[in-house]
Amino acid sequence: MDTVTLHEDLNAIRSTDAGSVVRVQVRWLGRVSYAEGLALQESLVSSRQQGTGEDTLLLLEHPPVVTLGRGANPDHLLVRREDLARRGVEVFETGRGGDVTYHGPGQLVGYPILLLPPPLRDLHLLLRKIEEILIASVAEFGVEARRMEGLTGVWVGAEKLAAIGMRVSRWVTSHGFALNVSTDLSGFDLIVPCGIRGRGVTSLSRLLGRQVSLPEAAGAVTRAFGRVFECDGAGDGLESGRPGGA
Repeated sequence: MDTVTLHEDLNAIRSTDAGSVVRVQVRWLGRVSYAEGLALQESLVSSRQQGTGEDTLLLLEHPPVVTLGRGANPDHLLVRREDLARRGVEVFETGRGGDVTYHGPGQLVGYPILLLPPPLRDLHLLLRKIEEILIASVAEFGVEARRMEGLTGVWVGAEKLAAIGMRVSRWVTSHGFALNVSTDLSGFDLIVPCGIRGRGVTSLSRLLGRQVSLPEAAGAVTRAFGRVFECDGAGDGLESGRPGGA
C-alpha cells in the first residue's frame, strides 16, 4: 500500500519510566476500505508487541461502513444488513470498545498504534487524552468543543463532533477516533450513533459554514497529537512523501 507520510520518522520524545526516545510515524493513507485498514492495524500492532515496529498514527478516511464494537446493541443498527449492502454500506463487527458508529468519506479517522509507557497504562486517562487531542484540533478552527459528563467523545452543544472507540492488547493501542470534517451526516440516520438516543451529530464544515478539507484537519490533529503526547516536531508543517509501502 502506498502512503503519504505527514511526518515521516517524526522524532517523538515522550517521558517513560526508562527515559527512552519514542519514534512516532504519522501517515496519511487517503481513502482505504475498512478491511484494509483493519489488516494494516493488526500488522502494526503485532510488530509493536514484538518490539520490531514503531509507534504509528494512521490518518485516513473510509468508504461508507457501519462498525459495531464489542458492546454494541444490535437494535442500534436501524437498517437491515441486506438493505445496507444494496446501498453500498459495509458492516463490520470489531474488537474495539463502544457501540455502533458510522464511517464515510469526509470523516477523518485516526488509528494510534502506540506501546503505552507505564504512566499511560490507565484506559480512562488514554480516552481523556484522545478527547484532549480532538478538542485542541478543532480549537484551531475556532470551534469550542467539550467533553460531556458520563459519555466518551467530543461534543459541540448537544451534538457529537467526534467519536472514540479503542482497543488495547498487551498495552498496544489500536482503533481510535473519528472526527466529522465534511461528512455526509445522513449516514448516521442508519444507526443510533454510539448507542446514544436523543442527541445529534455535527461536522466541522457544518459548524464553520465552509468546506474543511481532510488535510487541513489532519494537520491540526497531528499538531495536537504532538502537544498532548509530548512529541517534539509535531507542530511543524505537513511533509509529504511516498515511502515504498506499508
